[in-house]
Amino acid sequence: MTDTPPASPLAGAAMVGFVATTDAGRCRAFYEGQLGFRVAADDDLALTLDAAGHPVRIQKLREHRPQTFTVLGWNVDDLDRVVAALEERGVRPRQYGFPFQDAQGIATFADGTRLIWLHDPDDNILSVAQMARPR
Repeated sequence: MTDTPPASPLAGAAMVGFVATTDAGRCRAFYEGQLGFRVAADDDLALTLDAAGHPVRIQKLREHRPQTFTVLGWNVDDLDRVVAALEERGVRPRQYGFPFQDAQGIATFADGTRLIWLHDPDDNILSVAQMARPR
């Protein structure tokens, strides 16, 4: 008898991120123009991005209520470099007024993880994190 659970039937599948918009043009300008992702497809139902090799499907809706939590996130090796590059493109991290968030919008957690939050034009919350290095 083994305690190893069976492999997931999705183990070899590629994950797709989903987000929603009510203004596809403004959304495309942000994700393509400011974040620099390539548009793979744009039709009546969705805008599909190639987000650094990962597909993100932005569903075109009549109504959308943004969530109060992060819906898309990226892990990076050098958050300071990413923040500087984003600011050059006109994208500034969101300030929430947390005591662990600095003037640049970088939140530093007790374990050393550093993170910023961004909002897209539909107020979807995005995050970029530099995970703490194991000690």
